[in-house]
Amino acid sequence: MLSLGPHDPLPVRPSRITVAGTSGSGKTTLARRISAVLGAPFTEMDGLYHGPGWVPRDAFVADVTALVAQDAWVTEWGYQAARPLVLERAEVLVWLDLPVWTVMRQVVTRTVRRSVRREVLWNGNVEGPLWRLLRRGDGNIVDWAWTTRHALDGLDRRLDDEAPHVVLVRLRSRAEVETWVETLADTLRQGRDPEQS
Repeated sequence: MLSLGPHDPLPVRPSRITVAGTSGSGKTTLARRISAVLGAPFTEMDGLYHGPGWVPRDAFVADVTALVAQDAWVTEWGYQAARPLVLERAEVLVWLDLPVWTVMRQVVTRTVRRSVRREVLWNGNVEGPLWRLLRRGDGNIVDWAWTTRHALDGLDRRLDDEAPHVVLVRLRSRAEVETWVETLADTLRQGRDPEQS
């Protein structure tokens, strides 16, 4: 497995990219940005998973299978049932390995915003009321983000065994995210193949 940092050029122009990170790390935001840069379609994994009333959709695995069979896509690397399917076809996995305090600040801010504004998320679902932030479990995404904050520790070693074909880009700060996206965009804007940059 090839492992890169924020300044390293990709060896090829990718068509299939997945973004990994713990809850609240910014996977969806980054995946959307990559999609715009590459001109590859973005599919939000949460939208495939959550049906109305937050009930998991029966068609989730079938939909993920159809998604990854396409020639080009960008999506998040989430949900245990989907991860092997996505990883098998991905060319690049971007790992948002951000500090815990950064992730927690982001997930709290996002959750409060969604709850106060009653933002409609996937299939008509909305974030629960703010009082749920005071309770453990019970669909509390902030509690989930804290509980699973170390879930991806050692991801680089696991990928080396499970997916040696995947190029890993590990980003450890918001600044590194910006550097990597700008480098990718600049390379593609100038019409260069990444390996020649």
